[in-house]
Amino acid sequence: MDPERREVLQRIDLLLEGEEDWVAAMATVACELHQSFAHFHWTGFYRVVAPELLKIGPYQGGHGCLTIPFSRGICGAAARTRETQLVPNVHERSDHIACASSTNSEIVVPVVGAKGGNGNERHADRLLAVLDVDSDDLNAFSVADKQLLEAVCAMLGERYGHVIGL
Repeated sequence: MDPERREVLQRIDLLLEGEEDWVAAMATVACELHQSFAHFHWTGFYRVVAPELLKIGPYQGGHGCLTIPFSRGICGAAARTRETQLVPNVHERSDHIACASSTNSEIVVPVVGAKGGNGNERHADRLLAVLDVDSDDLNAFSVADKQLLEAVCAMLGERYGHVIGL
């Protein structure tokens, strides 16, 4: 990870120190990421609220889609596969949902509860949310962006996976 992104990850880690509220954590992460990178035009979370259903969570930017089934869109693909979706040109993906007509590229990273020292293993490997970042620029997201976002989502899964009640 490059120094700029490492610094952002460290800031997020410090901002979340001692924070136990999942919604406050998502809001803080969305804000910090959105303010840190000019090419992050929409930055936010879609939370798992029911089996196979995502609902908008804290975000920065224009309005987003309110609900997304796992069966639809790039966010749905990330939720279904639990794999990062890095899409340089959303217009080349037939499953793209145009929540904003200005979006040209997108990256979506799953947030999965991790096994940790909290003693509650039943939440390990459970999908909690997806982090969605859109850009009006084509091919906006780099491997370094992917590494940062995956590190942030891993941190969130470790810290908050045990407090989510679904």
